[in-house]
Amino acid sequence: MTKDSLDRGVGELPAGRPPQTVVDDGRDWPRLGSVTFRRGALTENQERTFNRRWPELGRVLTGEETEPIDIDEWFGRSGHPTVLEIGSGTGTSTAAMAPLESDVNVIAVELYKPGLAKLVGQIDRAGIDNIRLVRGDGVEVLHRLIRPGSLAGVRIFFPDPWPKARHHKRRILQSGPLHLIADRLAEGGVLHVATDHAGYAEWIDELVDVEPALTYRGWPWPGCPILTDRQLETKFENRGLGLDHEIREYLWEKTRP
Repeated sequence: MTKDSLDRGVGELPAGRPPQTVVDDGRDWPRLGSVTFRRGALTENQERTFNRRWPELGRVLTGEETEPIDIDEWFGRSGHPTVLEIGSGTGTSTAAMAPLESDVNVIAVELYKPGLAKLVGQIDRAGIDNIRLVRGDGVEVLHRLIRPGSLAGVRIFFPDPWPKARHHKRRILQSGPLHLIADRLAEGGVLHVATDHAGYAEWIDELVDVEPALTYRGWPWPGCPILTDRQLETKFENRGLGLDHEIREYLWEKTRP
């Protein structure tokens, strides 16, 4: 994988692809249609670090890739639980949490290269060895690269609220994605969601019981089997707090096949 191929947007979906993907049982989920990776400027140091570490730490979801990730091989160890974070942004909380759960494999999924580059830089400076990165749409990564029943947790921190009513269909939290997430979680696995958008919180409130395989545990959940403290405020969390937004957190447990 070359720097040039990353900048050109390897992994873009062919134009004209339907705006949703159908699950075997007939459910579907929203996606962005033709995904184009946004460009963003990196500093020279970020570019050097990214190019040096990406072949080891990262991969790009290509348009036709369907072979699930061999997680044990990728992390170089076996028997460790795996948590997937959808929309890791600049990786602030990802990098802060990882050292506190060193026995956990963390897969950070993000579309925006500068965000991934910042996380790679944090990994490099802090010597973090339990994070890997995927550049691509989070729902498609779950669908095509993650085996059923293989995850101990899924994290979705401050997802795009798509505030306009005509865009609500693009929100990641709805019945199709929740079903997919439940399928990829192992029994006892945890879904952790956080949002500072009041309208999105109301939307999620209506969905807490929509997926039969997920039991809503509320917030906080004493004894939750995965780390839930983000340690540091993310950029979006800090922005929301600055606007006096209420941070809402949600936890579900996979309790049924």
